[in-house]
Amino acid sequence: MLKTRSIDLKGKRVLVSGSGNVAQYTVEKLIQLGAVPVTLSDSDGYIYDPDGIDAEKLAYVKELKNVERGRIREYAEEYGVKYVAGARPWGEKADIALPSATQNEIDGDDARTLVANGVFAVSEGANMPSTPEAIKVFQEAGLLYAPGKAANAGGVAVSGLEMSQNSERLRWSSEEVDAKLHSIMNEIHLMLSVINRISERGADRRLCQLCAWRKRCGLPQGG
Repeated sequence: MLKTRSIDLKGKRVLVSGSGNVAQYTVEKLIQLGAVPVTLSDSDGYIYDPDGIDAEKLAYVKELKNVERGRIREYAEEYGVKYVAGARPWGEKADIALPSATQNEIDGDDARTLVANGVFAVSEGANMPSTPEAIKVFQEAGLLYAPGKAANAGGVAVSGLEMSQNSERLRWSSEEVDAKLHSIMNEIHLMLSVINRISERGADRRLCQLCAWRKRCGLPQGG
């Protein structure tokens, strides 16, 4: 998605919500790709780490949330960073926002704040984290926007790869799985790009999506 505007993820500051599995592995991938994740949250509030969450800090979060079942405010106490109780991280300045916590966590006001603060891309890790009003704000502002049904397809895709391995008695390395997933996600992005171009010319967007997915699954297109 970033490549369509010749943008490199490296060095970009990223707002991530949540602190469960989706958020943790989102931060892990961001670190691997050279980005700077600066927030995490839970139902009590969020932390903002201006220096970025690195691998050592992420390991602390995994221990805190997965083993000790602690609260994200303890990260702020451990590393001496900002903690905001009862709030979400969308008011902090950054380049990219990755909502990875829960449904409807970005409303219209949050979306307008993100745009005003210079965020140029939003990719959904949670299920339907942006309200319809928020999505409209993103689209009207010309942000790069990846809905969860596309951006969050990796889990289903990898489950499918796992089923293929089991049925064919294969064993793939993590690098091979990651490469196959990368190919699948590129194909999804290409498909949605085509749908966008067609719908911009007046075609029904939902019908375009249905036809594209039926073709992807090898189903007849109908009359």
